[in-house]
Amino acid sequence: MLLSKSCVYGLRASLYLASKRDSDYYSLKEMSEELDISFHFLTKILQQLTADGLMESYKGPNGGVRLSEKGKKSTLLDMVIAIDGPGLFTQCALGLPGCGSQEACPLHDSWIDTRQSIENMLKRTTLKEIAKEGKEKHFRLTAEGQFSWQ
Repeated sequence: MLLSKSCVYGLRASLYLASKRDSDYYSLKEMSEELDISFHFLTKILQQLTADGLMESYKGPNGGVRLSEKGKKSTLLDMVIAIDGPGLFTQCALGLPGCGSQEACPLHDSWIDTRQSIENMLKRTTLKEIAKEGKEKHFRLTAEGQFSWQ
């Protein structure tokens, strides 16, 4: 898997929020149950996205999270970089330090093209577009498919 588990869960949670009404805050407990993600793990991931300004949180009995204005306009690339950092698009596929055209690993040339394609796809795809398509095509966000797009 190219993306960390944190990143995958962060994308799923972000898509969950992108499918909801913009003005409402959504309970982390409900999100974790609907998306089948550990509450504590999800909390840590969403704290990262909140710190990066992609989400807003509200404390209290009716508290929760929602996408910020920045988050509503974000691309999948914005989310990936906020959680995993830019390493996927800069590091060697084999994890070798100093890999480059002078001291290339066996995957170097192929990986450059592949990672550029991945980066371009993530850069041109917004959360809102995927949420809209998810509603139309009934994509699943959980292993069991129990999440329903609204």
